[in-house]
Amino acid sequence: MKKQSLIKGTIILGVAGIIAKFLGLFFRLPLVMLIGDEGIGYYQMSYPLYTFFLATASGIPVAVSKMVSERNAVGDREGVLIVLRKAILMMSILGGGFTIFLLVFSKNLVTFLNWDHKSFYSLLGISFAPLFISIVTPFRGFFQGLQNMTPTAVSQIIEQIGRVLVGVGLAYLLLGKGVEFSAGGAAFGATFGAVIAGIYLIIKYVRTIKQFGNLKVKNDMSVLTKLIYTAIPISIGSAVSSVMSLLDSILVPQNLIKAGFSYKGAAELYGQLTGKAFVLINVPLTLSMALCISIVPVISAAFVLNRRTELISKLETSLRISMAIGIPSFLGLFFMANPVMNLIFPGHASGSYILRYLSISIPFIVLSQTTTAILQGVGKYSLPVINLLIGCTAKVIITSNLVPLPSFNVYGAIIGTIVGYLVAAILNLIAIKVNFKVKLKYYDIIIKPAYASAIMILGVVFLYTYVYNRTMNNAISCVISIFSGIIIYAIFIILFGIFSYEDIKRRLVKKR
Repeated sequence: MKKQSLIKGTIILGVAGIIAKFLGLFFRLPLVMLIGDEGIGYYQMSYPLYTFFLATASGIPVAVSKMVSERNAVGDREGVLIVLRKAILMMSILGGGFTIFLLVFSKNLVTFLNWDHKSFYSLLGISFAPLFISIVTPFRGFFQGLQNMTPTAVSQIIEQIGRVLVGVGLAYLLLGKGVEFSAGGAAFGATFGAVIAGIYLIIKYVRTIKQFGNLKVKNDMSVLTKLIYTAIPISIGSAVSSVMSLLDSILVPQNLIKAGFSYKGAAELYGQLTGKAFVLINVPLTLSMALCISIVPVISAAFVLNRRTELISKLETSLRISMAIGIPSFLGLFFMANPVMNLIFPGHASGSYILRYLSISIPFIVLSQTTTAILQGVGKYSLPVINLLIGCTAKVIITSNLVPLPSFNVYGAIIGTIVGYLVAAILNLIAIKVNFKVKLKYYDIIIKPAYASAIMILGVVFLYTYVYNRTMNNAISCVISIFSGIIIYAIFIILFGIFSYEDIKRRLVKKR
Protein backbone atom coordinates (compact mmCIF):
# COMPACT_ATOMS: atom_id res chain seq x y z
CA MET A 1 0.00 0.00 0.00
CA LYS A 2 1.33 3.45 -0.94
CA LYS A 3 2.05 5.82 1.92
CA GLN A 4 1.03 9.45 1.99
CA SER A 5 3.25 12.34 3.08
CA LEU A 6 2.42 14.50 6.10
CA ILE A 7 1.07 17.36 4.00
CA LYS A 8 -0.86 15.09 1.62
CA GLY A 9 -2.37 13.09 4.46
CA THR A 10 -3.33 16.30 6.25
CA ILE A 11 -4.97 17.71 3.12
CA ILE A 12 -6.95 14.52 2.47
CA LEU A 13 -8.22 14.35 6.04
CA GLY A 14 -8.66 18.11 6.22
CA VAL A 15 -10.77 18.34 3.07
CA ALA A 16 -12.89 15.37 4.16
CA GLY A 17 -13.22 16.83 7.64
CA ILE A 18 -14.34 20.21 6.30
CA ILE A 19 -16.88 18.50 4.02
CA ALA A 20 -18.13 16.56 7.04
CA LYS A 21 -18.29 19.74 9.11
CA PHE A 22 -20.22 21.57 6.42
CA LEU A 23 -22.61 18.64 6.28
CA GLY A 24 -22.85 19.06 10.03
CA LEU A 25 -23.66 22.74 9.56
CA PHE A 26 -26.41 21.79 7.13
CA PHE A 27 -27.57 19.45 9.88
CA ARG A 28 -27.62 22.36 12.35
CA LEU A 29 -29.40 24.77 10.01
CA PRO A 30 -32.68 22.85 9.66
CA LEU A 31 -32.30 21.71 13.27
CA VAL A 32 -32.12 25.30 14.53
CA MET A 33 -35.12 26.20 12.39
CA LEU A 34 -37.05 23.19 13.66
CA ILE A 35 -36.30 23.29 17.39
CA GLY A 36 -34.71 26.73 17.96
CA ASP A 37 -32.05 27.67 20.50
CA GLU A 38 -34.01 25.96 23.29
CA GLY A 39 -34.07 22.59 21.51
CA ILE A 40 -30.41 22.96 20.52
CA GLY A 41 -29.66 23.56 24.18
CA TYR A 42 -31.32 20.22 25.13
CA TYR A 43 -29.46 18.48 22.31
CA GLN A 44 -26.12 19.97 23.37
CA MET A 45 -26.57 19.09 27.05
CA SER A 46 -26.44 15.38 26.23
CA TYR A 47 -23.85 15.59 23.46
CA PRO A 48 -20.82 16.21 25.75
CA LEU A 49 -21.41 12.76 27.30
CA TYR A 50 -21.07 11.20 23.85
CA THR A 51 -17.98 13.28 23.09
CA PHE A 52 -16.66 12.27 26.51
CA PHE A 53 -16.93 8.63 25.42
CA LEU A 54 -15.17 9.47 22.15
CA ALA A 55 -12.45 11.16 24.17
CA THR A 56 -12.01 8.25 26.59
CA ALA A 57 -11.81 5.88 23.62
CA SER A 58 -9.73 8.21 21.43
CA GLY A 59 -6.46 6.84 22.75
CA ILE A 60 -7.13 3.49 21.09
CA PRO A 61 -7.13 4.64 17.43
CA VAL A 62 -4.10 6.84 18.13
CA ALA A 63 -2.35 3.92 19.85
CA VAL A 64 -3.33 1.64 16.96
CA SER A 65 -1.97 4.18 14.49
CA LYS A 66 1.32 4.45 16.37
CA MET A 67 1.81 0.71 16.91
CA VAL A 68 0.77 -0.20 13.35
CA SER A 69 3.16 2.45 11.99
CA GLU A 70 6.06 1.11 14.07
CA ARG A 71 5.43 -2.51 13.04
CA ASN A 72 4.83 -1.63 9.41
CA ALA A 73 8.09 0.39 9.34
CA VAL A 74 10.05 -2.79 10.18
CA GLY A 75 7.93 -5.07 7.94
CA ASP A 76 6.02 -6.88 10.70
CA ARG A 77 2.66 -7.37 8.99
CA GLU A 78 1.54 -10.09 11.36
CA GLY A 79 2.08 -7.65 14.20
CA VAL A 80 -0.04 -5.07 12.35
CA LEU A 81 -3.03 -7.43 12.30
CA ILE A 82 -2.56 -8.46 15.95
CA VAL A 83 -2.74 -4.79 16.99
CA LEU A 84 -5.99 -4.27 15.09
CA ARG A 85 -7.68 -7.37 16.51
CA LYS A 86 -6.80 -6.50 20.10
CA ALA A 87 -8.03 -2.95 19.54
CA ILE A 88 -11.40 -4.19 18.26
CA LEU A 89 -11.73 -6.37 21.37
CA MET A 90 -10.96 -3.45 23.68
CA MET A 91 -13.31 -1.05 21.92
CA SER A 92 -16.19 -3.51 21.80
CA ILE A 93 -16.02 -3.92 25.58
CA LEU A 94 -15.66 -0.19 26.18
CA GLY A 95 -18.36 0.90 23.72
CA GLY A 96 -20.84 -1.76 24.74
CA GLY A 97 -20.37 -0.95 28.40
CA PHE A 98 -20.88 2.78 27.83
CA THR A 99 -24.07 2.16 25.85
CA ILE A 100 -25.51 -0.03 28.61
CA PHE A 101 -24.55 2.59 31.21
CA LEU A 102 -26.37 5.37 29.31
CA LEU A 103 -29.47 3.26 28.73
CA VAL A 104 -29.75 2.23 32.37
CA PHE A 105 -28.80 5.49 34.08
CA SER A 106 -30.06 8.21 31.70
CA LYS A 107 -32.69 9.58 34.10
CA ASN A 108 -30.29 9.44 37.03
CA LEU A 109 -27.67 11.38 35.05
CA VAL A 110 -30.15 14.12 34.15
CA THR A 111 -31.07 14.49 37.82
CA PHE A 112 -27.48 14.33 39.07
CA LEU A 113 -26.23 16.91 36.56
CA ASN A 114 -29.21 19.16 37.31
CA TRP A 115 -30.21 19.36 33.64
CA ASP A 116 -33.68 20.24 32.44
CA HIS A 117 -35.71 16.98 32.44
CA LYS A 118 -36.45 17.51 28.74
CA SER A 119 -32.81 16.74 27.89
CA PHE A 120 -33.46 13.07 28.84
CA TYR A 121 -34.67 12.22 25.33
CA SER A 122 -31.50 13.52 23.70
CA LEU A 123 -29.42 11.44 26.09
CA LEU A 124 -31.51 8.37 25.28
CA GLY A 125 -31.24 9.05 21.55
CA ILE A 126 -27.45 9.10 21.62
CA SER A 127 -27.06 6.06 23.89
CA PHE A 128 -26.49 3.49 21.12
CA ALA A 129 -23.82 5.51 19.30
CA PRO A 130 -20.87 4.40 21.52
CA LEU A 131 -21.53 0.73 20.72
CA PHE A 132 -21.25 1.25 16.97
CA ILE A 133 -18.51 3.88 16.98
CA SER A 134 -16.39 1.35 18.89
CA ILE A 135 -16.16 -0.68 15.67
CA VAL A 136 -15.26 2.33 13.53
CA THR A 137 -12.32 3.78 15.46
CA PRO A 138 -9.91 0.78 15.44
CA PHE A 139 -10.20 0.48 11.65
CA ARG A 140 -9.49 4.19 11.26
CA GLY A 141 -6.38 3.79 13.42
CA PHE A 142 -5.32 0.80 11.30
CA PHE A 143 -5.40 2.73 8.03
CA GLN A 144 -3.81 5.82 9.60
CA GLY A 145 -0.95 3.64 10.85
CA LEU A 146 -0.39 2.48 7.28
CA GLN A 147 -0.21 6.22 6.43
CA ASN A 148 -3.23 5.91 4.16
CA MET A 149 -5.70 8.57 5.26
CA THR A 150 -8.24 8.05 2.46
CA PRO A 151 -10.41 5.36 4.17
CA THR A 152 -10.68 7.48 7.32
CA ALA A 153 -11.55 10.52 5.22
CA VAL A 154 -14.25 8.72 3.24
CA SER A 155 -15.72 7.11 6.37
CA GLN A 156 -16.01 10.54 8.04
CA ILE A 157 -18.08 11.85 5.12
CA ILE A 158 -20.26 8.72 5.05
CA GLU A 159 -20.81 8.93 8.80
CA GLN A 160 -21.88 12.57 8.58
CA ILE A 161 -24.24 11.96 5.66
CA GLY A 162 -26.01 9.23 7.63
CA ARG A 163 -26.15 11.45 10.70
CA VAL A 164 -27.65 14.37 8.78
CA LEU A 165 -30.26 12.37 6.87
CA VAL A 166 -31.52 10.33 9.81
CA GLY A 167 -31.04 13.03 12.46
CA VAL A 168 -32.93 15.75 10.58
CA GLY A 169 -35.54 13.26 9.38
CA LEU A 170 -36.34 12.04 12.88
CA ALA A 171 -36.26 15.60 14.26
CA TYR A 172 -38.91 16.57 11.71
CA LEU A 173 -41.07 13.49 12.28
CA LEU A 174 -41.00 13.84 16.08
CA LEU A 175 -41.52 17.61 16.22
CA GLY A 176 -45.25 17.17 16.77
CA LYS A 177 -44.58 15.35 20.05
CA GLY A 178 -42.54 18.25 21.43
CA VAL A 179 -39.18 19.96 21.00
CA GLU A 180 -37.54 17.55 23.46
CA PHE A 181 -38.55 14.48 21.38
CA SER A 182 -37.34 16.20 18.24
CA ALA A 183 -33.95 16.85 19.88
CA GLY A 184 -33.81 13.16 20.86
CA GLY A 185 -34.45 12.10 17.27
CA ALA A 186 -31.65 14.39 16.08
CA ALA A 187 -29.29 12.80 18.60
CA PHE A 188 -30.06 9.30 17.24
CA GLY A 189 -28.55 10.34 13.89
CA ALA A 190 -25.07 9.79 15.37
CA THR A 191 -25.84 6.09 15.78
CA PHE A 192 -26.91 5.56 12.18
CA GLY A 193 -23.87 7.47 10.89
CA ALA A 194 -21.54 5.20 12.87
CA VAL A 195 -23.25 2.08 11.51
CA ILE A 196 -22.79 2.91 7.82
CA ALA A 197 -19.24 4.22 8.36
CA GLY A 198 -18.36 0.92 10.05
CA ILE A 199 -19.74 -1.11 7.14
CA TYR A 200 -17.60 0.86 4.68
CA LEU A 201 -14.41 0.44 6.73
CA ILE A 202 -14.90 -3.30 7.15
CA ILE A 203 -15.31 -3.71 3.39
CA LYS A 204 -12.18 -1.60 2.81
CA TYR A 205 -10.24 -3.64 5.38
CA VAL A 206 -11.15 -6.97 3.76
CA ARG A 207 -9.82 -5.69 0.44
CA THR A 208 -6.64 -4.32 2.02
CA ILE A 209 -5.53 -7.44 3.91
CA LYS A 210 -5.53 -9.41 0.66
CA GLN A 211 -2.29 -7.53 -0.09
CA PHE A 212 -0.80 -8.96 3.11
CA GLY A 213 -0.94 -12.53 1.82
CA ASN A 214 -1.70 -15.56 3.98
CA LEU A 215 -0.57 -14.80 7.51
CA LYS A 216 -0.97 -16.92 10.62
CA VAL A 217 -1.81 -14.43 13.35
CA LYS A 218 -0.91 -15.63 16.85
CA ASN A 219 -2.71 -14.65 20.04
CA ASP A 220 -0.10 -12.32 21.55
CA MET A 221 -1.49 -10.85 24.78
CA SER A 222 1.57 -8.63 25.22
CA VAL A 223 0.22 -6.55 22.33
CA LEU A 224 -2.99 -5.94 24.29
CA THR A 225 -0.93 -4.87 27.30
CA LYS A 226 1.11 -2.40 25.23
CA LEU A 227 -2.02 -1.15 23.52
CA ILE A 228 -3.60 -0.39 26.89
CA TYR A 229 -0.38 1.19 28.15
CA THR A 230 -0.20 3.42 25.07
CA ALA A 231 -3.91 4.22 24.86
CA ILE A 232 -4.68 5.11 28.47
CA PRO A 233 -2.59 8.31 28.78
CA ILE A 234 -3.74 9.47 25.33
CA SER A 235 -7.35 8.83 26.29
CA ILE A 236 -6.89 10.64 29.58
CA GLY A 237 -5.53 13.63 27.71
CA SER A 238 -8.47 13.63 25.31
CA ALA A 239 -10.85 13.04 28.20
CA VAL A 240 -9.48 16.08 29.99
CA SER A 241 -10.16 18.15 26.88
CA SER A 242 -13.64 16.69 26.60
CA VAL A 243 -14.19 17.31 30.29
CA MET A 244 -13.85 21.00 29.47
CA SER A 245 -17.01 20.70 27.36
CA LEU A 246 -18.69 18.45 29.89
CA LEU A 247 -17.92 20.90 32.69
CA ASP A 248 -19.32 23.72 30.54
CA SER A 249 -22.57 21.76 30.23
CA ILE A 250 -22.70 21.62 34.05
CA LEU A 251 -21.21 24.96 35.07
CA VAL A 252 -22.45 27.36 32.39
CA PRO A 253 -26.26 26.78 32.56
CA GLN A 254 -26.24 26.69 36.38
CA ASN A 255 -24.11 29.80 36.73
CA LEU A 256 -26.12 31.68 34.10
CA ILE A 257 -29.14 31.14 36.33
CA LYS A 258 -27.10 32.60 39.21
CA ALA A 259 -26.37 35.56 36.95
CA GLY A 260 -30.11 36.21 36.73
CA PHE A 261 -31.19 34.30 33.61
CA SER A 262 -34.25 32.05 33.50
CA TYR A 263 -33.90 28.31 32.74
CA LYS A 264 -35.02 28.97 29.18
CA GLY A 265 -32.68 31.96 28.82
CA ALA A 266 -29.75 29.94 30.17
CA ALA A 267 -30.52 27.10 27.71
CA GLU A 268 -30.68 29.58 24.83
CA LEU A 269 -27.33 31.21 25.69
CA TYR A 270 -25.74 27.79 26.19
CA GLY A 271 -27.20 26.72 22.84
CA GLN A 272 -25.65 29.78 21.16
CA LEU A 273 -22.27 29.00 22.73
CA THR A 274 -22.09 25.26 22.06
CA GLY A 275 -24.67 24.70 19.31
CA LYS A 276 -23.60 27.62 17.12
CA ALA A 277 -20.28 29.25 18.07
CA PHE A 278 -18.40 26.05 18.95
CA VAL A 279 -19.81 24.34 15.85
CA LEU A 280 -18.33 27.07 13.64
CA ILE A 281 -15.08 27.08 15.62
CA ASN A 282 -14.80 23.34 14.99
CA VAL A 283 -14.67 23.83 11.20
CA PRO A 284 -11.06 25.12 11.15
CA LEU A 285 -10.23 22.78 14.03
CA THR A 286 -11.05 19.95 11.62
CA LEU A 287 -7.87 20.81 9.72
CA SER A 288 -5.96 20.79 12.99
CA MET A 289 -7.28 17.35 13.89
CA ALA A 290 -6.39 16.11 10.41
CA LEU A 291 -2.85 17.34 11.00
CA CYS A 292 -2.71 15.61 14.39
CA ILE A 293 -3.92 12.30 12.93
CA SER A 294 -1.26 12.53 10.21
CA ILE A 295 1.52 13.53 12.64
CA VAL A 296 1.44 10.50 14.95
CA PRO A 297 2.33 7.71 12.46
CA VAL A 298 4.86 9.90 10.60
CA ILE A 299 6.62 11.01 13.78
CA SER A 300 6.46 7.48 15.23
CA ALA A 301 8.04 5.91 12.14
CA ALA A 302 10.90 8.46 12.11
CA PHE A 303 11.40 7.98 15.86
CA VAL A 304 11.47 4.16 15.83
CA LEU A 305 13.95 4.21 12.91
CA ASN A 306 16.10 6.78 14.79
CA ARG A 307 16.03 9.36 11.99
CA ARG A 308 16.56 12.56 14.00
CA THR A 309 16.91 14.91 11.01
CA GLU A 310 13.63 13.70 9.56
CA LEU A 311 12.01 13.85 13.00
CA ILE A 312 12.95 17.52 13.54
CA SER A 313 11.87 18.38 10.00
CA LYS A 314 8.42 16.82 10.57
CA LEU A 315 8.14 18.63 13.91
CA GLU A 316 8.87 22.04 12.41
CA THR A 317 6.57 21.41 9.45
CA SER A 318 3.76 20.40 11.80
CA LEU A 319 4.08 23.58 13.87
CA ARG A 320 4.16 25.77 10.75
CA ILE A 321 1.03 24.07 9.40
CA SER A 322 -0.71 24.45 12.76
CA MET A 323 -0.22 28.23 12.85
CA ALA A 324 -0.96 28.53 9.14
CA ILE A 325 -4.37 27.06 10.07
CA GLY A 326 -4.99 28.69 13.43
CA ILE A 327 -4.12 32.38 12.88
CA PRO A 328 -6.16 33.04 9.68
CA SER A 329 -9.10 31.06 11.11
CA PHE A 330 -9.11 33.26 14.21
CA LEU A 331 -8.94 36.52 12.24
CA GLY A 332 -11.54 35.36 9.73
CA LEU A 333 -14.15 34.44 12.34
CA PHE A 334 -13.33 37.42 14.57
CA PHE A 335 -13.90 40.04 11.88
CA MET A 336 -16.56 38.14 9.93
CA ALA A 337 -18.52 36.67 12.85
CA ASN A 338 -21.84 38.39 12.09
CA PRO A 339 -21.82 37.74 8.30
CA VAL A 340 -20.81 34.10 8.83
CA MET A 341 -23.48 33.56 11.50
CA ASN A 342 -26.11 35.08 9.20
CA LEU A 343 -24.87 32.91 6.33
CA ILE A 344 -25.03 29.63 8.26
CA PHE A 345 -28.07 30.40 10.44
CA PRO A 346 -30.23 32.84 8.43
CA GLY A 347 -32.95 34.28 10.60
CA HIS A 348 -31.36 32.70 13.71
CA ALA A 349 -28.04 34.56 13.83
CA SER A 350 -28.08 35.44 17.54
CA GLY A 351 -24.73 34.68 19.16
CA SER A 352 -22.37 36.40 16.70
CA TYR A 353 -20.53 38.21 19.53
CA ILE A 354 -20.06 34.89 21.29
CA LEU A 355 -18.50 33.51 18.09
CA ARG A 356 -16.29 36.59 17.70
CA TYR A 357 -14.63 36.32 21.09
CA LEU A 358 -14.53 32.52 21.14
CA SER A 359 -12.51 32.63 17.90
CA ILE A 360 -9.56 34.04 19.88
CA SER A 361 -9.09 30.54 21.32
CA ILE A 362 -8.51 28.90 17.92
CA PRO A 363 -4.70 29.36 17.61
CA PHE A 364 -4.20 28.11 21.16
CA ILE A 365 -6.44 25.06 20.66
CA VAL A 366 -4.67 24.21 17.40
CA LEU A 367 -1.22 24.61 18.95
CA SER A 368 -2.23 22.55 21.99
CA GLN A 369 -3.55 19.73 19.77
CA THR A 370 -0.53 19.71 17.46
CA THR A 371 2.07 19.72 20.22
CA THR A 372 0.16 16.97 22.02
CA ALA A 373 0.28 14.79 18.88
CA ILE A 374 4.03 15.43 18.48
CA LEU A 375 4.76 14.40 22.06
CA GLN A 376 2.53 11.31 21.74
CA GLY A 377 4.34 10.31 18.55
CA VAL A 378 7.61 9.90 20.45
CA GLY A 379 6.04 8.15 23.43
CA LYS A 380 5.74 11.15 25.78
CA TYR A 381 2.15 10.38 26.77
CA SER A 382 1.94 11.81 30.28
CA LEU A 383 3.39 15.28 29.67
CA PRO A 384 0.58 16.65 27.46
CA VAL A 385 -1.99 15.07 29.78
CA ILE A 386 -0.57 16.90 32.79
CA ASN A 387 -0.30 20.15 30.82
CA LEU A 388 -3.89 19.92 29.60
CA LEU A 389 -5.07 19.10 33.11
CA ILE A 390 -3.40 22.28 34.37
CA GLY A 391 -5.11 24.24 31.59
CA CYS A 392 -8.45 22.62 32.42
CA THR A 393 -8.06 23.60 36.06
CA ALA A 394 -7.46 27.21 35.05
CA LYS A 395 -10.55 27.12 32.84
CA VAL A 396 -12.78 25.74 35.61
CA ILE A 397 -11.62 28.37 38.09
CA ILE A 398 -12.21 31.23 35.64
CA THR A 399 -15.57 29.90 34.39
CA SER A 400 -16.88 29.28 37.91
CA ASN A 401 -15.99 32.79 39.03
CA LEU A 402 -16.89 34.87 35.97
CA VAL A 403 -20.08 33.28 34.54
CA PRO A 404 -22.21 34.08 37.66
CA LEU A 405 -21.33 37.77 37.24
CA PRO A 406 -24.04 39.46 35.11
CA SER A 407 -21.44 41.66 33.41
CA PHE A 408 -19.56 38.57 32.12
CA ASN A 409 -22.23 35.79 31.96
CA VAL A 410 -21.47 33.40 29.06
CA TYR A 411 -18.34 35.35 28.10
CA GLY A 412 -16.75 34.16 31.32
CA ALA A 413 -16.75 30.63 29.87
CA ILE A 414 -15.08 31.97 26.72
CA ILE A 415 -12.32 33.63 28.75
CA GLY A 416 -11.84 30.34 30.60
CA THR A 417 -11.49 28.44 27.33
CA ILE A 418 -8.91 30.88 25.95
CA VAL A 419 -6.77 30.83 29.08
CA GLY A 420 -7.06 27.06 29.52
CA TYR A 421 -5.74 26.22 26.05
CA LEU A 422 -3.13 29.00 26.16
CA VAL A 423 -1.64 27.48 29.31
CA ALA A 424 -1.66 23.96 27.81
CA ALA A 425 -0.03 25.14 24.55
CA ILE A 426 2.78 27.03 26.30
CA LEU A 427 3.57 24.09 28.58
CA ASN A 428 3.64 21.69 25.60
CA LEU A 429 6.02 23.96 23.67
CA ILE A 430 8.36 24.02 26.66
CA ALA A 431 8.20 20.21 26.82
CA ILE A 432 9.08 19.94 23.11
CA LYS A 433 12.08 22.27 23.46
CA VAL A 434 13.37 20.29 26.46
CA ASN A 435 12.78 16.79 25.06
CA PHE A 436 13.83 17.39 21.45
CA LYS A 437 16.62 19.84 22.35
CA VAL A 438 15.60 22.01 19.42
CA LYS A 439 15.41 25.79 19.08
CA LEU A 440 12.03 26.58 17.59
CA LYS A 441 11.91 29.17 14.81
CA TYR A 442 9.04 31.30 16.14
CA TYR A 443 9.41 33.87 13.36
CA ASP A 444 8.71 31.21 10.71
CA ILE A 445 6.09 29.44 12.85
CA ILE A 446 4.05 32.42 14.10
CA ILE A 447 5.08 35.82 12.67
CA LYS A 448 5.06 34.92 8.97
CA PRO A 449 1.57 33.32 9.10
CA ALA A 450 0.41 36.37 11.09
CA TYR A 451 1.61 38.72 8.33
CA ALA A 452 -0.11 36.69 5.62
CA SER A 453 -3.29 36.43 7.72
CA ALA A 454 -3.42 40.20 8.35
CA ILE A 455 -3.19 40.93 4.63
CA MET A 456 -5.84 38.28 3.95
CA ILE A 457 -8.37 39.68 6.43
CA LEU A 458 -7.92 43.21 5.11
CA GLY A 459 -8.81 41.90 1.66
CA VAL A 460 -11.74 39.86 3.00
CA VAL A 461 -13.32 42.76 4.92
CA PHE A 462 -12.81 45.17 2.00
CA LEU A 463 -14.33 42.74 -0.51
CA TYR A 464 -17.26 41.91 1.76
CA THR A 465 -18.08 45.60 2.28
CA TYR A 466 -17.63 46.40 -1.42
CA VAL A 467 -19.81 43.54 -2.67
CA TYR A 468 -22.47 43.99 0.04
CA ASN A 469 -22.86 47.71 -0.73
CA ARG A 470 -23.64 46.79 -4.34
CA THR A 471 -25.72 43.64 -3.89
CA MET A 472 -27.21 44.07 -0.38
CA ASN A 473 -26.94 40.28 -0.18
CA ASN A 474 -25.05 38.80 2.77
CA ALA A 475 -24.70 35.28 1.33
CA ILE A 476 -23.15 36.43 -1.97
CA SER A 477 -20.86 38.94 -0.23
CA CYS A 478 -19.76 36.40 2.36
CA VAL A 479 -18.99 33.59 -0.08
CA ILE A 480 -17.10 35.83 -2.51
CA SER A 481 -15.00 37.46 0.23
CA ILE A 482 -14.17 34.15 1.95
CA PHE A 483 -13.05 32.36 -1.22
CA SER A 484 -11.09 35.44 -2.29
CA GLY A 485 -9.45 35.42 1.14
CA ILE A 486 -8.37 31.79 0.67
CA ILE A 487 -6.70 32.72 -2.64
CA ILE A 488 -5.02 35.80 -1.14
CA TYR A 489 -3.75 33.78 1.81
CA ALA A 490 -2.43 30.96 -0.39
CA ILE A 491 -0.45 33.50 -2.44
CA PHE A 492 1.10 35.19 0.57
CA ILE A 493 2.08 32.03 2.46
CA ILE A 494 4.17 31.21 -0.60
CA LEU A 495 5.49 34.78 -1.03
CA PHE A 496 6.50 34.93 2.64
CA GLY A 497 8.21 31.55 2.37
CA ILE A 498 6.02 29.79 4.93
CA PHE A 499 5.73 26.99 2.38
CA SER A 500 7.31 27.02 -1.06
CA TYR A 501 5.34 25.96 -4.12
CA GLU A 502 7.96 23.37 -5.04
CA ASP A 503 7.95 21.91 -1.53
CA ILE A 504 4.14 21.61 -1.51
CA LYS A 505 4.15 20.04 -4.98
CA ARG A 506 6.91 17.60 -4.04
CA ARG A 507 5.16 16.52 -0.84
CA LEU A 508 1.80 16.10 -2.56
CA VAL A 509 3.12 13.80 -5.29
CA LYS A 510 5.66 12.03 -3.08
CA LYS A 511 5.05 8.34 -2.54
CA ARG A 512 7.26 6.62 -0.06
